[in-house]
Amino acid sequence: MAQIDPASPVPKYFQLREILLDLIENNELPIGAAIPSERDLSQRFDLSRMTVRQAVDHLVSEGRLHRVPGKGTFVARPKIELALQLTSFTDDMRARGMEPGSRDLDRRVVRASAHLARQLGIQPGDAVHFIERLRTADGEPLSIERAHIPVALAPDLDAYDLTGRSLYALLESRYGLVMDAGELTIDGGLADPSDADLLKLPRGGAVLLLQRRSFAGGVCAELGVSTYRADRYQLRTLLGAPARRL
Repeated sequence: MAQIDPASPVPKYFQLREILLDLIENNELPIGAAIPSERDLSQRFDLSRMTVRQAVDHLVSEGRLHRVPGKGTFVARPKIELALQLTSFTDDMRARGMEPGSRDLDRRVVRASAHLARQLGIQPGDAVHFIERLRTADGEPLSIERAHIPVALAPDLDAYDLTGRSLYALLESRYGLVMDAGELTIDGGLADPSDADLLKLPRGGAVLLLQRRSFAGGVCAELGVSTYRADRYQLRTLLGAPARRL
C-alpha cells in the first residue's frame, strides 16, 4: 500500500485521498464496503484525525464515498455519466448494461400556455400530451421525466401503455417521428418534497434539472423537463482549444 510522503509539496489530505481512490478503483475497497475508521486511518498513515476527515470529506462530496449515520463510511456506487446526446433513457440504460424501468405518474392532455406554445412552436391553446414518469435503472429511481408532445403530431398517444417502453421508439414506430436534433439546458437545483420522495432523496436533496427540446425533421416534437438525482449522475464532455488566429 502506498504511504504518505511528508516531504511532498502535495497536501497530506490529498495524498490520502489518492490512496483511498486507488483502493476503490482497484476494487480492494469494493462498492458497498466500509472504509477503515478515521482512527484506523490516522494510525495507519500517521496523520491527524482532522487531516483524515478532510480527505474523507472530499471523497464524500465527490460521490465516491457515502456516510451512514451510526454505521460508518462506505464506498458509493459509481455515478452514471449523463448522456449529452439525443438518446432515450431506455436505450441509454440498456447500453450501460442496466435494466430500464418506468412508472406512470400522470398522463393527460392539456392546453398549451403561451410559454409552452413558444417552446413547441405551436399556438397557445393547442392540445398537448403531458406524460410524467418515474424512471428507474435496475429498480433504483434515477429521474422524473415530464414530456410535452403536441397532440397534432401523435393523436392517440394517450392510448398506449409506456410501461417498460421507450417513448422515442414508440414515436418513431407509430408516428414516424425520428428525433434527429435537439437543444439541452442543464441547471442545478434542489428537489421539491414530492420529487425527493419519489427519487428517495432527503428533502432538499441536490438534483440536475434538464430541459430538452427534441426535433424531428425540423419540427419540435417534444419538450422534456427532467429531474435527475445529482448523487447518481455526473457530466462529462470533451474539451478542445479554440482555433488560434494567424
